Amino acid sequence: MNIRNIDLNLLVYLNVLLEEKSVSRAANKLALTQPTVSAALKRLREYFSDPLLVRTSGGMQPTEKALALKPQISEFIRLSESITQSDSHFEPKTANHTFKILTNDYIESCLLFPFIASTAAIYPNLSYNITSPGDTHLTELQEGSVDLAINRFKQAPTSFHQKRLWRDNFRVVCHQNNPYAATQTLETYLSQPHIWVSRSGITSENRISVDSHPNKLGELDEALWQLEKRRNIQVFTRHFQAQKLITQSPSLLLTIPNRLALASFQTEQLVTLPLPFQMVPQEVSMVWSPIKHYDPAHSWLRQQLSEFAMTLAS
Repeated sequence: MNIRNIDLNLLVYLNVLLEEKSVSRAANKLALTQPTVSAALKRLREYFSDPLLVRTSGGMQPTEKALALKPQISEFIRLSESITQSDSHFEPKTANHTFKILTNDYIESCLLFPFIASTAAIYPNLSYNITSPGDTHLTELQEGSVDLAINRFKQAPTSFHQKRLWRDNFRVVCHQNNPYAATQTLETYLSQPHIWVSRSGITSENRISVDSHPNKLGELDEALWQLEKRRNIQVFTRHFQAQKLITQSPSLLLTIPNRLALASFQTEQLVTLPLPFQMVPQEVSMVWSPIKHYDPAHSWLRQQLSEFAMTLAS
């Protein structure tokens, strides 16, 4: 078997499965769902051409091949942990540590920048390398060279750990003189030119098919397409921060997550308004590799971000 053909994170799962001899107990220990661990076991069986765990009257038992693999996998995990963990304890006030986080400017504005601003003086030796989806590959997250990815994930790889930070819906941002500011109807919304924010990354959004829209737009336009409606998109950009453009162009509409509208678009000239149609709230989550799961610094960061996210206005 070529090592390039296997997600090495699955070996972490196999190690726990062989220890627990139960999919449900392994899922609980790994902080994953049972279907996720079942899917991982299925992939492992395909990789090794062996059932690995078989159901008996006494419960699930490892095969001979699995028993032979167990010490090798344990050694692999030990070496991985020795590489990625410099200490068994993390003290943020004295540690010199850099966290690498994959995200977009929405999460930067709503979560990371406020978090860093509130903790920079407390933890002066911590630093943050924030990278965008277009600059980072999935393999870097799998291998642990990127600590976290934070986004709206629809199909994050099953081998990753995942934790929801919040649910968010959309708001319309426009100049106070925009017709939509006076009349918040679907007809007015569709009559105005729009700014569309394009994001690339780890399958962070659903894409409607080529048949439904030639530009393969995102979930907002999919919702409109289901109503047999379409926006007039005048500006395509990769960035949420289009405040100056809207301020100088009273005709444009920008539809963005509600938290971002509250965090970055509160000015005298601009107004934030509800959508004129229903959208399913979006879940923002952070995902990370099992290789980083037990790293003390990584555990600290996840806990801090989770707790800080709960304090933010929605």
